[in-house]
Amino acid sequence: MSTVDVHTRLRIRSIAFWCATFVVVFELIAGAAWNLWTIEWIEVQLSHLGYPDYFAYVLGVCHVGAAVTIAVPGFPLLKEWAYAGVAFMWSGAVVSHLARGDGPESWGAPLMFLAFAVVSWALRPAERRLPDTRLRQGRSDRDETQRRAVRPRAWAVSIGLVVVLSAFSLLTLPAAEELTSEWAVERGWVEEQP
Repeated sequence: MSTVDVHTRLRIRSIAFWCATFVVVFELIAGAAWNLWTIEWIEVQLSHLGYPDYFAYVLGVCHVGAAVTIAVPGFPLLKEWAYAGVAFMWSGAVVSHLARGDGPESWGAPLMFLAFAVVSWALRPAERRLPDTRLRQGRSDRDETQRRAVRPRAWAVSIGLVVVLSAFSLLTLPAAEELTSEWAVERGWVEEQP
């Protein structure tokens, strides 16, 4: 394989990783806003699934932690835990909806986010992996990837992404609440209010 082919494959892999990671981080940030500010959709959904109301706050805090951990450079062990946590959370959401007999309109979104998390985890660059799980590479490549991971620009971009997505999620919260209240009525979880 020529160096051009390898470079192209690495570039495609990097773009796919960042696209999947953006979706995961955005969903975690938006989910945190929805849970911590407890919009009606969250209350109705938790009630429908049989979870206590306070579970929204537990999920919200975990969402924030996972989003920040996945977004920022470094901390490969914490990243493994964050990816495992979101995998448990979204697969738990799918199973909870299936157990209640809900259709794909309810369990499809968490399944899709689970798929994005798996893609993000599988395609993450070497500097975001635990040392024993890195792809085999030469010593100079490893040193370069470690240097890249600690660059201030990488931190600034990651933190900026989290801040912008947080602001967007909070600013669109009223629109999200209006849209999701229609979903609860359509699914028969609540009756339409006059």
